[in-house]
Amino acid sequence: MATFVYQALNAAGKTQKGTVEASSSEDAIQRIKSQGYFPTSVQPQKEKKGKGDKTGPAAAAAASTKKKKKKKKGGGFTIGGVSAKHLTLFTRQLSTLQDAGLPLLRSLQILESQQKPGALKNVLQSVTEEVEGGSSLSEAMAKQPKAFDHLYVKMVNAGEIGGVLDIILQRLSEFMEKAERLKRKIKGAMVYPIVVVLIAMIILTGIMVFIIPQFVEIFTDFEVELPGLTLWLMSTSNWVVGKLPGQEIPGWAVILIGPFVIFFGTKLIRKTKPGRAVLDRLILWTPIFGTLVRKTTIARFTRTLGTLISAGVPILEAVTITGQTSGNWVFEKALRRVHDSIREGETFADPLRESKTCDAIVVNMIDVGEETGDMDSMLMKIADNYDEEVDVAVESLVALLEPIMVVLLGGMVGTIVVAMFLPMVAMIENLQ
Repeated sequence: MATFVYQALNAAGKTQKGTVEASSSEDAIQRIKSQGYFPTSVQPQKEKKGKGDKTGPAAAAAASTKKKKKKKKGGGFTIGGVSAKHLTLFTRQLSTLQDAGLPLLRSLQILESQQKPGALKNVLQSVTEEVEGGSSLSEAMAKQPKAFDHLYVKMVNAGEIGGVLDIILQRLSEFMEKAERLKRKIKGAMVYPIVVVLIAMIILTGIMVFIIPQFVEIFTDFEVELPGLTLWLMSTSNWVVGKLPGQEIPGWAVILIGPFVIFFGTKLIRKTKPGRAVLDRLILWTPIFGTLVRKTTIARFTRTLGTLISAGVPILEAVTITGQTSGNWVFEKALRRVHDSIREGETFADPLRESKTCDAIVVNMIDVGEETGDMDSMLMKIADNYDEEVDVAVESLVALLEPIMVVLLGGMVGTIVVAMFLPMVAMIENLQ
């Protein structure tokens, strides 16, 4: 029989420490549970050599005191928000602890103590203090908008009102995991073409800066009559280098800074309602990419709405939250019409059908769910179906991008080669 040092929670949520003799750690856990405790830490007792050695509950209490002192030193100022990955993991862990029957405050304290110093730890410290002061979990989370968005807070609030916080947290964690998985797939699919385009731009810029001027000097020395294609290429090279008459900014600087200007310019435009409306419409009208965005948005808004309805959030509030978190102005506008239609006692499907934002199958399935009173499960089926379609669309897009990039890069390199060799042929003929 070995001796194990344990920390456990009693029925009131207070920490209990002590030792227990058992043949294994599993046996020790069962013995602790039989005493009416919930074990949080069970470790074999370490034997120490030397005089004055103390083991047992006193040593465990001293170690716990040291941990508490270290805990108070945690936190601090951090830059940036909470990552979606860390927030998803926290939600899953909190749902597990609530399902195990732990008090909410103790669950938050456990999760806060195991976090590494960073944004999430600081947020959890603030939430724990608010809950300890008498606030509800949703009220405490609402004061941390950079970590917990409107959707998250409303679902937690619905779980508190219905007394099913553990179930709501589990559904919320599943929703976040699926959304994060979809985001990773799309980002992963776009890495390859972006890297190839960047490398190609660097190589082509290097050719324009270092290679073309050498050929220009040769052609000038031999006084060769240059064809139009070569003159155009030489003009492009001069623009990249910055040798055109009246040119103040070299082309290579424009190529380098251009993507950043476009990125931040788009961000600024999207902060205005007219700019956001125009950009979102243009994105949906894009031939290939627009289809992918449309399917992704449908999967997102149906899963969000289905999760909110199943959590017990009122339908009007659920539609409003879904529209705000849809990520596209066109769908947000359509859901506002749906909200007005439901408020006036009309159907969900009709305004969605008139907006023409969704496929007919989506509208028909929502119509059936509305008639049968099984809207949440029908929305989840639509989301699962469109998640699969997004996976297929992403794979097809990647497969289509590869030959397109090969053709474009081959055409650029071929144009440069032809433009350089045409004057060389004329030069050889003159020499003969």
